[in-house]
Amino acid sequence: MIRKGFVTFFFILIAHLSYSQEFLGNIQVQSQKIQGIDPTVFTTMKTSMFEFMNNQSWSDYRFKIEERVEFAMVFTINEVIGGDDFKGTLNLVLKRPVYGTDYNSDVINIIDNDIHFRYVPYQSMEFVDGTYSNNLSSILAFYAYIMMGLDFDTFSLLGGTAYYEKAMAVATAAQSSNERGWQGFEGPKNRYSLVENLLNPSYEDLRKFLYEYHLKGLDEMAKSVDGGRTSIGKTLKYYQNVYNKRPGLYLLQVLLESKRDEIINIYKEASPAEKISMINMMKEIDPANGTRYEMVNEK
Repeated sequence: MIRKGFVTFFFILIAHLSYSQEFLGNIQVQSQKIQGIDPTVFTTMKTSMFEFMNNQSWSDYRFKIEERVEFAMVFTINEVIGGDDFKGTLNLVLKRPVYGTDYNSDVINIIDNDIHFRYVPYQSMEFVDGTYSNNLSSILAFYAYIMMGLDFDTFSLLGGTAYYEKAMAVATAAQSSNERGWQGFEGPKNRYSLVENLLNPSYEDLRKFLYEYHLKGLDEMAKSVDGGRTSIGKTLKYYQNVYNKRPGLYLLQVLLESKRDEIINIYKEASPAEKISMINMMKEIDPANGTRYEMVNEK
């Protein structure tokens, strides 16, 4: 009986280790500006967020442990009203491993300034697709689907569409709440704008960029640095295509911010001709940071 129980446990353990939840996330809650609130509130808040992200099933794909989507979320609480009403910001960084290396590339690095939610310690956080329960669970679910979509886009051409559609459903349901960040009319840089940009066929070149830059560029560099860099140079045309349509597009600005330093580092060992081509193109697309691309010439 003991042996049988052990064998059963063993196979359950193997199944758990072979397949896991989708995310490998690091969530932090910073509350240094807040006085007069029991600090354990922020500890339980962090735990609730972590459990919410990891206990939900966000896809039908069975992720192996090494395939889990790696991200970091930093919530900075700037104001507390009435003890359970929190306002602040969120910095989200999504990473993607590069084939054959121990390097992780930032896919997206974004700051959301419209973070406002109610939180009661130990109260369960619920989420059902297509419905709005509370702003915190909607914000977390929205970014969970965005991260899933971006991750799939880097491995297969336009592979993240189904997840962006789910993120749009979250945003649409949340519009009834009157919370900021969910409405298109609020401005060009919020959650709604992000998912709209990702689903808009006019800006599809940015999703092609995500696929070719990572799979044909970074992944290829493990085998051939020059070959991978050549492919990356070709993907910059996708930036240019979208810039010519809409220079201030939110998604374009987010991707430029996420990839700028990486592109500079990649081109430091490029040929003089490659460097000139990259600098000229990126100065046109990213004029506010044009001089930074000249750092490729520094030794």
